[in-house]
Amino acid sequence: MPRIELTTTIAAPIERVFDLARSIDAHQRGQVAHREVAVGGRTSGLIEAGEEVTWRATHFGVRQHLTSRIESMDRPRHFRDTMVRGAFRRMEHDHFFEAVAANRTVMLDLFLYEAPLGPIGRLFDRLLLERYMRRLLLRRNAVIRELAESATASV
Repeated sequence: MPRIELTTTIAAPIERVFDLARSIDAHQRGQVAHREVAVGGRTSGLIEAGEEVTWRATHFGVRQHLTSRIESMDRPRHFRDTMVRGAFRRMEHDHFFEAVAANRTVMLDLFLYEAPLGPIGRLFDRLLLERYMRRLLLRRNAVIRELAESATASV
């Protein structure tokens, strides 16, 4: 199963970074290019353990719906979301946070997924999907960093 690991250092307190990472509004702000909008379950604010959100977005020219659930949460150190419905055969995203100074947080994403369609999906993944998902996560993390480091942005 493909695995993407990203480490992002953010000049902000761990609680602020954690809350922005689980903010529906911050996520939508980072995915404007894909017209990603929360359309079901928790549609704004901070998602909590056990809650689900359904996203509508356009990826690869195809409008899609993906529902994920927050499976576990240990604020402000970790939360995991998993896909319960959507285009992937399987998807799990662990978010880890570590305070490395009073105003500095390291955020680690561990994103595991499996493309649908067996061998065709694995080929698509090698040719395009992994790079696409990495860029999507990097954009999300850049928005979280920008919001967390901004003196005026609210969670």
